[in-house]
Amino acid sequence: MTKRILLLATGGTIASEKKPDSDKLESGVLTGEELLEQCDIPNGIKVVVHSIFQKASIHLTFQDLLVLKSKLDELLLSNTFDGIVITQGTDTLEESSYFMNLITDYHIPIVFTGSQRSPLEVGTDSYINIKNAVLTACSEELNEVGVTVVFNERIFHSRYVRKEHASNIQGFNAFGYGYLGIIDNNQVRVFQKPTYKDYYQLQKALPEVDIIKVYMNADGKYIKAARENQVDGIVIEGVGRGQVSPSMMDEIKHCIEEGIAVVITTTAVEGEVYPTYDYAGSTYDLLQNGVILGKDYDSKKARIKLMVGLASEQPLQTLFHPF
Repeated sequence: MTKRILLLATGGTIASEKKPDSDKLESGVLTGEELLEQCDIPNGIKVVVHSIFQKASIHLTFQDLLVLKSKLDELLLSNTFDGIVITQGTDTLEESSYFMNLITDYHIPIVFTGSQRSPLEVGTDSYINIKNAVLTACSEELNEVGVTVVFNERIFHSRYVRKEHASNIQGFNAFGYGYLGIIDNNQVRVFQKPTYKDYYQLQKALPEVDIIKVYMNADGKYIKAARENQVDGIVIEGVGRGQVSPSMMDEIKHCIEEGIAVVITTTAVEGEVYPTYDYAGSTYDLLQNGVILGKDYDSKKARIKLMVGLASEQPLQTLFHPF
C-alpha cells in the first residue's frame, strides 16, 4: 500500500543558496518541490508538497506557525495522509516543533527537520534529512506520539530536543532523555516513546512572554522593564535548583502582585527546579511568593508552554507536569 506524506516547506538553511557574487547564504530560496527532487524517496511513498514560507527560521513568528496549523487543518480535512513533514531552519526549530506539538492532535506522525549545510555544499545534510523525515512520517509506531524532530539519522521528541551545535551536522540532542529511535538503511527503528501527550486548544490570542536569565550579581532591571512593558508572563532561567539573585526578588514580587505569571526554570541542562534551600532568592522563596515551578523545562520550552497555557486558559499551577 502506498504511503501518502504531506510535506510543508517553510525555508531555512535546508532551502538556501549562495547569494549572487557572494559566498554568503540566502535562506529559504528553494521551494519544497525543488528539494524533494533530489531526495531519492523510495517507491511506495507519495509526497505531496506545499511551500508555505521561504524564510530564515529566526524570521518565523508564532503567527506564521498558526498559519501553518491552519493550512494543516485545511489539507487534512479534505485529504488522507499517513504522516506530515515540516522543513524549516534550525535556529528556532526546537521552538516551532514544540509549539506545534502542543496545539495539534492529528494522531499521525508530524516530523520536523532542517539542515546545518545548504543543499549546494559538499557533505550537505539537506536531502538525507528530508528523506529520513519522510520515512519517519511513514512509521505507524509514531502514531499518537506527537511532534518529533529528525536530524542526522536520529528521531527526537520535540519536548526535549535542543540545538546543541551551531554548525556541525550533529546539530540536535535531547540531553538526559535520548532519542526515540534511528533511521538505518531506510528502516525506522523506534526504541522508546513518551507516555503522555499534551494538547491545548487556544481560546484567545497568544500572550507576550519574556525570558530573563540569572547570573552573578543580576538585579531586577530587566524584570522591571518587562513588567513596565505589560508582558503577560516571564520565564526566569535560574541557576542550579532554580535560584535567583536576591536583588531580583522585589521586582518578581511586583510582577506577581500585578498578575503577571512568573515561571522559574534552570540553566542546567539536566535536572529540575526544586525547593531544596530556604534563603532569599531560593526556589522555596520564589514558590512562597507565587512563582510557578517550571520542573525540568528549559526556558524556551517553558515560555512556549506558558504562552499556550495562558491562551488556552489552563490552570497554571498544573501546567508544568513532568512531560
